[in-house]
Amino acid sequence: MSTSVKILGFCAFLCSVSADYWSERDAILKKEASRALGAHLRLSDREEKVNKILMSYKLKELDDGMLHPENFLGGQHFFKAKKGIERSKVFSIIQKLPKGASLHSHDTGLVSYEYLYNLTYMDNLYVCINSGPYRLHFFTDKVNGDCEWQLVSALRRLNSSFDDDLKKRLTLAVDNPYVAYPTTNDVWKAFEGIFMAVAGLLGYAPVWREYFYEAMKELYEDNVKYLEFRGILPEVYDGNGKIYNQYEVVGLYYDTLKKFVLDYPDFQGAKFIYAPNRKVDNKTFHEYLEIFEKLKRGYPNFIAGFDLVGQEDLGSPLSSFIDELLIMKQNGTEFFFHAGETNWQGETPDFNLLDAVLLGTKRIGHGFALIKHPEVMKLVKHKDIAVEICPISNQVLKLVDDARNHPASVLIANDYPVVIAPDDPTFWGARGLSYDWYVAFMAMTSRGDDLRFLKQLAMNAINYSTTTGNQREEVYEQWEKDWSTFLEDVLINDNVIG
Repeated sequence: MSTSVKILGFCAFLCSVSADYWSERDAILKKEASRALGAHLRLSDREEKVNKILMSYKLKELDDGMLHPENFLGGQHFFKAKKGIERSKVFSIIQKLPKGASLHSHDTGLVSYEYLYNLTYMDNLYVCINSGPYRLHFFTDKVNGDCEWQLVSALRRLNSSFDDDLKKRLTLAVDNPYVAYPTTNDVWKAFEGIFMAVAGLLGYAPVWREYFYEAMKELYEDNVKYLEFRGILPEVYDGNGKIYNQYEVVGLYYDTLKKFVLDYPDFQGAKFIYAPNRKVDNKTFHEYLEIFEKLKRGYPNFIAGFDLVGQEDLGSPLSSFIDELLIMKQNGTEFFFHAGETNWQGETPDFNLLDAVLLGTKRIGHGFALIKHPEVMKLVKHKDIAVEICPISNQVLKLVDDARNHPASVLIANDYPVVIAPDDPTFWGARGLSYDWYVAFMAMTSRGDDLRFLKQLAMNAINYSTTTGNQREEVYEQWEKDWSTFLEDVLINDNVIG
């Protein structure tokens, strides 16, 4: 056999082997892509056109990021990336997109920082300045003597640095968060200090009503028309010295919701999850149960269920209250537990995930540590338990530095029942859901994940809400109308690719 024939034979063999290799490689990639969240959806012709526009913007940002990694917004800390995100064309489309529902946020962190700060210009607001967190309080008559209270408006006139200091006390946003907050405990201490500072500001009854109205309005403007939020039910007071109990505070929420729905008839409503602090003893926990039962009896269609909040690493684990929680479960209580909001593995707070699932939680708040528990992952998938992912919160509170490394990427790639939520957008300068959705779409999905992913997120938010029956149908009907409007808007206003 001639040398040329041997070479030709070898080339044919090599080409065959190479073709088999590339065929196998392509099959694996296609199989992986087919498993991702939203991959099973089929887009209509209009959706395909919108998807082409959206993906042109996404791929441009990704390609620019590959060339200049330091400029990639999805890999930056949110405090640095925020202004760039607001200029992103991907972000502008996500803002227009109807997102179904917001399922994980907290009562005193619902609004934009700008709105919160502007409240400090109201009349009769006083501040208590001591070595710890500031305290803010409205006094319309006599100032109480538990502190050396000073009128905020007077301090602004007399002290040019006061305003800057107050601004810093109401946000976690800083120029260098890695220096300001060396550890998780440091950032949580600052975080809890803000909650203490705003308690008296937001707890003034006239403000409380306006604040909740504004929270729903900001969601509405971000194309979110249904809300489920958690709350500790802090002390609310008025100018006559009245202190509202927890039942009355829920009444303020409920009355404000009714007013908002009258003003915005296509808003589909809100529900409340009673979520007091987890760092308590059993005596206090029993008081929680009494409060919850009273709330549930009085507002059965507004109270969605029960949770415990606060830093998991330093708070009481769910296992401390198993007997009581089992009784609540037996009585029909719906749970929406924070669990797995920790970087620890095999430690006490890490096991909250297992206890939450065994107790029948309907959704898991954060679930950051979930992928470290393969058996719990199986249960979550089998029981169809939604995982409420809050990307910006997880970064700000020092669970992950670069959102591309967020463990929820694994859940998204395997079509787990994920929803994306904002947690406490007030305190890091976000607003509504769009910022978190942008981070998830640009940093936590594959290059090829497209409009189907975003559409599935919106549908998940509705599917894993507590809406049922006619209300679920009405929420879906409104969302489908808004989705159609969104498609037309993008095709008219964004159909210039560049």
